[in-house]
Amino acid sequence: MTSLVLASISPRRKSLLTALGWKFHVVDPAVGETNGDGELPKDLCRRLAMEKARAVSLKYPGELVIGADTIVALEGEPLGKPKDEKEALKMIRSLSGRCHDVMTGIAVCQKDRCLVDVEVTRVKFRPLSSCEIGAYVSTGEGRDKAGAYAIQGKGALLVSEIQGCYFNVVGLPLYRLSLLIDRFGIPLSRQWEEFR
Repeated sequence: MTSLVLASISPRRKSLLTALGWKFHVVDPAVGETNGDGELPKDLCRRLAMEKARAVSLKYPGELVIGADTIVALEGEPLGKPKDEKEALKMIRSLSGRCHDVMTGIAVCQKDRCLVDVEVTRVKFRPLSSCEIGAYVSTGEGRDKAGAYAIQGKGALLVSEIQGCYFNVVGLPLYRLSLLIDRFGIPLSRQWEEFR
């Protein structure tokens, strides 16, 4: 059996792995999430995922370590986690009736080997009135979420359609993760049993 480590304290990522029936332990990667000058959102989430996985892998070199970072981008501009309610209102207003991209960089490391990939999902919001935006923001659900919303919760009612991986929007693209784990010699046929 291979030991699995999630280099993230995100309850959403933890919940997704738990739903697979996988046993793992959680380690805070303690990596700052800063943008490099002119860094594109796709490159940013790829870099941060790799930094998180590598930081934890140094402490657990024999274990399979998963790192991830999710970014919401509107017309190529990243929307981070809102600092306050005013910023959350502004973010949801900017997404109203429009399409945006949710990108998750996902990295898997073991010993000196690290693999990284990025999943991109296109999300469209329904048109929202000021009253509806205020009502959602007042739930407080989007306070610690990129883009100020959570598709797996009350924010599901904001979304009119998605193109791509739903789990990516939640914060962990499970299909992409499975492909990376396969490249470490654990094929899909063994993944349900390997981490139980």
